[in-house]
Amino acid sequence: MISFVVRLKFSPEDRLEVAEILQKLTLASRQEPGCVSYIPHRVEGAPDMVLIYEQYKDAAAEDAHRQSAHFKQYAVGGLYQKMLERSREDLDALA
Repeated sequence: MISFVVRLKFSPEDRLEVAEILQKLTLASRQEPGCVSYIPHRVEGAPDMVLIYEQYKDAAAEDAHRQSAHFKQYAVGGLYQKMLERSREDLDALA
């Protein structure tokens, strides 16, 4: 299982558009056969910071996500064009 968190920071004026893009990206991503979890969050106290918790069954599933048409449309063509900062934290499950 592959688990990670992506943090994205946006401008305040992009909040509504970012939320709309995330809704579309989330719905499509959750339909992928290898997607276990795809959960976007707004960070409490930091309304322009988004955290996405993602889990995929294996590396091939994660790669399929990044190669999907919806990822290219909504992430690369949408969120990545609006983001000010981006970071990824890979996670190791304890149990």
